[in-house]
Amino acid sequence: MLTVLIDYDSGNLHSALKAFQRMAAETDAGEVIVSADPRDVARADRIVLPGDGAFPACRDALMEDHAALYAALIDAVEVRARPFLGICVGMQLMASRGFEYRETAGLGWITGDVVAIDPADTSLKVPHMGWNDLVIDRPHPVLAGLATGDHAYFVHGYHMAMADPVQRIAHCDYGGPITAVVAHENCVGTQFHPEKSQAAGLRLIANFLHWRP
Repeated sequence: MLTVLIDYDSGNLHSALKAFQRMAAETDAGEVIVSADPRDVARADRIVLPGDGAFPACRDALMEDHAALYAALIDAVEVRARPFLGICVGMQLMASRGFEYRETAGLGWITGDVVAIDPADTSLKVPHMGWNDLVIDRPHPVLAGLATGDHAYFVHGYHMAMADPVQRIAHCDYGGPITAVVAHENCVGTQFHPEKSQAAGLRLIANFLHWRP
């Protein structure tokens, strides 16, 4: 069993790699590597796409600067239905479109748009940064063992406005609902950083490593 964290020059992958390797070792889930090699993505049993920075920059880095890597990702996820996890901007790239700086097409795996956070309470600061309580909207295997009230660590100024609410499986409140976890078919995504979310994040990682859509 091989899980590949895609390295497309859009984030520091060290902490994510350590968390995934730890849970793989603890739950006998095989090998976890970071790679920018399309051949590794092609042979992966599970794929993780992290992301830090602005939506357009991450999109361009993946789809244009690493075109062969992107092609391998599309084949693995869309054609061969490998389990996929997007984290932070990696989750946002799953959307139909992003509106950070300019309108930018996403992967289209989740029907929604990535828009600026606009809290009803104007005293709340943007970016949304720090710990927040999860609200579980509907059960899903990657959320097994997690419950409403569990804490997750967020750092983001944009979030996914859902076109299909069924695809949102968890949210948090920050002057209004903020999409926290999305899922559709063999794809899931977390707006928060599971590798920084202590027990809840490690549980989600372990669940993903054993998830069979």
